[in-house]
Amino acid sequence: MTIRDVARLAGVSLGTVSNVLNSPDLVAPGTRRRVLDAIAATGFVRNTAAHQLRGGRSRTIGVVLLDIANPFFTEMVRGAEHVLREKDYVLMLCSSDESAEREQRYFRALEEHRVDGLLITPVDPELDGVANLVAHGIPTVLLDRDGGEHGLCSASVDDARGAELAAEHLFELGHSVIAFVNGPGTIRQCVDRREGARRATRRARRLRASRLLEIDVAALTVEQGERAAERLLALAPRPTAVMCANDLLALGVLRGLTAAGVAVPEDVALVGYDDVTFASMLSPSLTSVRQPKYELGAAAAELLLQEITSPAHEHRAVRFEPELVVRASSAPATAPPRTATFRG
Repeated sequence: MTIRDVARLAGVSLGTVSNVLNSPDLVAPGTRRRVLDAIAATGFVRNTAAHQLRGGRSRTIGVVLLDIANPFFTEMVRGAEHVLREKDYVLMLCSSDESAEREQRYFRALEEHRVDGLLITPVDPELDGVANLVAHGIPTVLLDRDGGEHGLCSASVDDARGAELAAEHLFELGHSVIAFVNGPGTIRQCVDRREGARRATRRARRLRASRLLEIDVAALTVEQGERAAERLLALAPRPTAVMCANDLLALGVLRGLTAAGVAVPEDVALVGYDDVTFASMLSPSLTSVRQPKYELGAAAAELLLQEITSPAHEHRAVRFEPELVVRASSAPATAPPRTATFRG
């Protein structure tokens, strides 16, 4: 069915059907109702690609995330989608899986699809790929990454402060040696969280002997957390506390320690980061650094809409503060840990 069929059935001109589709406020309610009924009766579907070529707008926003399997990013997208849906935009969602090469492929694909704007949690620490998109005139907002130094809009959380809160909590519980399980150094969030943990350690040293043992893993996943647990269990003496760069790593560490017969928090205290949905459901429930995930996505979407629609738009960096949520997985340091053999 074509637009001509719709116009013929409704008894109106092609221009009237076009107005109903694109500027319905210009059409009288009765006429608009006849056209919509004709569209329903004929099963007409507009060719959005052709309309896009004529009008220059796709009503589509590209979203490139580090890992869509991580509930943290899922909740962020929900916040962005809520704001954009109200303005009749749809999201084209891509997961880079922390791969810079895959990220670049998605950038090219989204540009070819003529998206109206992009929300990005970048892998590339230098943001060269993002800079190219901006140079090509594509409005771009960083998600969960500060863009102020690059002249970009962004919605982020103070990651250094969040990790500082986690480490301070464990030192205040009397733990003198903390293991920090962190992701790749190419990811800015991991860099900032390392700095926050080190900052808390330097401050703790003023009161008593304190150490931070850093264990870097290849990705921010449950599987990498389990591998980190193996490395933790091989340490002698073993740290009495572990903090992780995200909750997926913390879940992996918890699984690895439990499999080895090491009790959390009796033998090892554990703290995660992000406070995703499952954190409170684990046994024991996970102490974690909470980020306002939904609000992050919503704020980024608002910034992007402003940049798309306002010629006078000025770039802004919105920054949220993290919060430590204390649950059962972190407890005061007790006697030296008993030894255990990993059974994995």
